[in-house]
Amino acid sequence: MRSLPTGQYIPGHSFLHRLDARAKILCLFILMAAVIGAASLWGYALVLVAIALLVLLSRLPLRSAVAPVRGVYWFLLVIFLMNTLFFGGEDVLASWGIFQIAPAGIKQGFRVVGNVVLILILGNLLTMTTLPTQVTTALASLIKPLKFIGVPTEDVALIISIALHFIPTFMEETELIKMAQIARGARFESRKLSERAASFIPLVVPVFISAFRRADALALAMEARGYRNAKNRTKREKAPLVAGDYCALMVCALICLVQIFLRP
Repeated sequence: MRSLPTGQYIPGHSFLHRLDARAKILCLFILMAAVIGAASLWGYALVLVAIALLVLLSRLPLRSAVAPVRGVYWFLLVIFLMNTLFFGGEDVLASWGIFQIAPAGIKQGFRVVGNVVLILILGNLLTMTTLPTQVTTALASLIKPLKFIGVPTEDVALIISIALHFIPTFMEETELIKMAQIARGARFESRKLSERAASFIPLVVPVFISAFRRADALALAMEARGYRNAKNRTKREKAPLVAGDYCALMVCALICLVQIFLRP
């Protein structure tokens, strides 16, 4: 049996599933600020414990929660090398032209990669415990004040929701196309960089074609159902935030506040 694509909503009755989508999105941004603001081992230990507790509260398999990290390890390696080789500092260990390796660069590389990994896990927890329709409604509610400066908030929220909805679909389709190209002789795992780069061309083109086809089919389906703009859509009445939502926001704000005091 194939596993669910990364970011796919998994029905459940956990604490995270029951939280209001507005509270979850606000908590996500607060915890992202806490992750970016971590500047010491104690700071990273704090956010690691917080994310571990979130995974436990979500009742999701650990493999599903950290799934985004497994698919971007090459991207993480590139980020690490870019920060290690270009981030200047004292006590240079080795240098080759414009490249140099220093303890400060290695530390910066690990820091940036750690931040990306933790933020990916947080975003994955949000999408796996929240329905796309709930995300749309929550985003429209949170960015509603932008209406006063002429921003079509309903349309923006709908676009973001559709994008989030199709991310796991495209990841699954990319994996299927990759398997089909491997069966036709593509060498994605070749040690030669030229062969590996050439193998990605027949992978990228079908993915882009599929994306355009899906966008066209979605547009036709929306028109057939009488869609004109998000402003005229009927909306469910928003339920007020409950005690659990406020508690979650307070805990996340407290983590962010403690992170400030842990900075050296």
